[in-house]
Amino acid sequence: MIQPFTSDPLRWVSEDGQPVRDLPVRFTPEVLRELHGEMVRAREFDRKLVTLLRQGRTTFYAQASGMEATQVGLARSLRVGHDWVWPYYRDHALGLAMGVPMADLVSQCLGTNSDLSRGRQMPHHFAAARQNFVSISSSIASQVPPAAGNAMAQKYLGTDEITVCTFGDGATSEGDWHAGMNMAGAAGAPCLFVCENNQWAISTNLRAQTASETIHIKAKAYGMPGYYVDGNDIVAVMEVLGHVAAEVRAGKGPALVECLTYRVGSHSNADADAEKFYRTREEVGEWLARDPIVRVERLLEHLGQPVTAEERAGLISAAHREVDEAVLAAEATGQPDWRIMFEDVYADTPVHLREQAAFLRQEQEGGRA
Repeated sequence: MIQPFTSDPLRWVSEDGQPVRDLPVRFTPEVLRELHGEMVRAREFDRKLVTLLRQGRTTFYAQASGMEATQVGLARSLRVGHDWVWPYYRDHALGLAMGVPMADLVSQCLGTNSDLSRGRQMPHHFAAARQNFVSISSSIASQVPPAAGNAMAQKYLGTDEITVCTFGDGATSEGDWHAGMNMAGAAGAPCLFVCENNQWAISTNLRAQTASETIHIKAKAYGMPGYYVDGNDIVAVMEVLGHVAAEVRAGKGPALVECLTYRVGSHSNADADAEKFYRTREEVGEWLARDPIVRVERLLEHLGQPVTAEERAGLISAAHREVDEAVLAAEATGQPDWRIMFEDVYADTPVHLREQAAFLRQEQEGGRA
């Protein structure tokens, strides 16, 4: 049923909501409704954060609308808090589905005193120690070699943990990606590499990046299996990633899974109008017709358990309230004090930092005078 190196992405549910193979028994209408709710919550978080960005209350944000099935499905395939996740900068839906409190994500995006990173990391680059969710980095593919090293350590220590490393299609054009893949393959490390192939690396289309037909085929060069899955079909994502994670956990070495999905919005707020400069509205419209949230709704309708307009409106309203409450709570804590620049690095602060802190204190007091 689940084989590596397929020519077409593995799929369980078509775009019109019809099962194309037997629906696994665990996907009851109740479970599908729960997954639908998580995806709607992530989509609305996305929309609200774009609004905060436009209001000047944060300075950077990378949208993930259209990619919810890949990220929520991945979260459901892990042992949260047991396995380790090395994410990329578009993984807020993954974090939310893993149980990272929305209040923590909002605080980090706003850089307030309630931010667990204490305002030191750029917005939308969160970490979550309880979920073993490593801090996001902006440098493309820079998480891949450390993730391979993390998995190598797990193998040497004999744990039953696995490491999950996510990245976009653009990361596969970086040297770090190839180095990390090679390390994991050579060591037989328990690392699950997940490519969230959303078709565009800022304004560079996949076809301009690689002559390979797909990303997953590259796994052959590193001695690991590569799987190809419809990343907008949450049933397929959970079935494939659950199967592959179990294989990795059983000591069969690393694996690469390519989830074919689409970034509907801009790359980030630093991106030009995507539909105006480097892709067509027709292309975006084609992918909007494959919306992962709508696909679950159509599947539930096929199963005789449709999501009503009132239900969906209630989910959207609840998500908006959750974000609004988190924003107000975060902003009420104020901005981090300048003194934290000199904390949490050394057990004993060295002389040069003490001198710098004294100088800045003098400047601050002089400014108030």
